[in-house]
Amino acid sequence: MNHPAAKPERDEVLRYLRVFLSVAHTGSVTRSSEQIFKAASAITRALTQLEDLLGVSLFERRPRGMLLNAYGEAVHRRAQRIHKEILQAATALCQFRGSRIDPTPLSQLLLGGNKLRIFVSLAEHGQFSPVCQQLGLSKSGISMSLARLEEAVGQPLLQRMTQGLVVTEAGEQLLLHAKRAFAELRHIEADLSALRGSLCGTITVGALPLCRTSLLPLAIARLLQRYPGLKIKTSESPFAELARGLRCGDIDFIFGALRQGNAAAPFYSEALFQDQVGIFCRRSHPLARWQRRLSLAELQGAGWILPRAESPARQALVSAFRRAGLPAPEPSVESGDLAVVRQLLAHSELLTACSAHQLHVEIASGEIVPLAVDLGDTRRHIGITQRLGSCPSPAIDALLEEIRQLCADLPDEAMAA
Repeated sequence: MNHPAAKPERDEVLRYLRVFLSVAHTGSVTRSSEQIFKAASAITRALTQLEDLLGVSLFERRPRGMLLNAYGEAVHRRAQRIHKEILQAATALCQFRGSRIDPTPLSQLLLGGNKLRIFVSLAEHGQFSPVCQQLGLSKSGISMSLARLEEAVGQPLLQRMTQGLVVTEAGEQLLLHAKRAFAELRHIEADLSALRGSLCGTITVGALPLCRTSLLPLAIARLLQRYPGLKIKTSESPFAELARGLRCGDIDFIFGALRQGNAAAPFYSEALFQDQVGIFCRRSHPLARWQRRLSLAELQGAGWILPRAESPARQALVSAFRRAGLPAPEPSVESGDLAVVRQLLAHSELLTACSAHQLHVEIASGEIVPLAVDLGDTRRHIGITQRLGSCPSPAIDALLEEIRQLCADLPDEAMAA
């Protein structure tokens, strides 16, 4: 079969995974029929439909049974991870507030159709209308599917409020694992294309300010030269929002300044180099005319453009002022948008505290200059943050390698870690 496939419909793939996992485990349609109480003809038909969706054969059909081939092994790895997420969701829901429902039937229900996609879409949109348009279903059909799912769970998953649908506490349990399951489904396409000798699929990167100017765009450009079939999305939200996306699988990794986060957070960090925070202003700024090193006390009357309070650059600046026994500067403008920062620096007397990487184009042209100010040790690690237990697709691994290589090639002044 092994012919190129269009992008598989993820929900359709999901509904066949229980049958696929059973046959992969037993090595036999007959034994699977006995295990999951389905007719052998129904199992054979489901496997054929799954292979048609994915565009590859998954088994070597032999007289003594069914043996996974290389494509089947790749799908099997993802299918096991998906099943684990669904079972964890079902277990969490069955234990919610002392409930004692058996999680196995619920996990089978979640794998059995489009109920999971309907719930996730409703949770994301908070309204019925966009979900009807997205999934091509009627409002009554969506309502009935949600009602059946909530009945099986024994708890409301979405609360109808005046502002729309709000996810309940029980719904949050399901949403986390459901999104992770759909992230695993998304990676199947990249796994299979890698076995065919190419890379395709979608990568979603959480892009923090330092990496947006040159490092991430250059890594993406290099990757697309080699694999033009890839699609890459970036999210430029604050770290806390990116972390939520990373936790549930909406984001594949975060690139930028590493956080000294809670040890219980489900992430791990890979430091690639160290960076210093500096203070910058426009070339014609009055402070830029001084031919000597400035003290922090001399900057107290200045106006500032600063990133958000929780950002490493802002925290480094605040720490420097506090070490000098001075109050932390209050920003006239608080923004993490580099376009805003550049324009304000160019057309005002404001100062900013950030990495030279973020303003390297303007610094190279002489439009923006660093101020000679001793901030003490403002070093912070720059690198990659991923979710513990995640399994990056070959496409994600390829982009990560491009980023690592670029960071390894940075000049010594970047203080490579």
